[in-house]
Amino acid sequence: QVQLVESGGGLGQAGDSLRLSCVASGRSFSLYAMGWFRQAPGKEREFVAAISWNARSTYYADAVKGRFTISRDNAKNTVYLQMERLKPEDTARYYCAGPRSPYGIAFMQSADYHYWGQGTQVTVSS
Repeated sequence: QVQLVESGGGLGQAGDSLRLSCVASGRSFSLYAMGWFRQAPGKEREFVAAISWNARSTYYADAVKGRFTISRDNAKNTVYLQMERLKPEDTARYYCAGPRSPYGIAFMQSADYHYWGQGTQVTVSS
């Protein structure tokens, strides 16, 4: 059973930084691409960032490009989302996600992912 557990969310002000973590268990983490999504109240879930299984490729939504950085530490079975210069529009619940198949390179749609964490809330005030 694959489990993904996010942490690191919280309350911050515009311009603050936060680092989200997602710890994976239940399979060979190093063989899988990973992604981050977010969902604000009343809005659909949107793609934030993704990283390939070998960390050679990363992808970002335009809204976060240049401010957020996705990375992974395979020794810790963990994927991170470093968020810099936070904006109120970044307020959302952030979810870690993993696909079914290994060796993935590019996954940027919700339908590409099968495993999801419980989410961690990020709230950014003006």
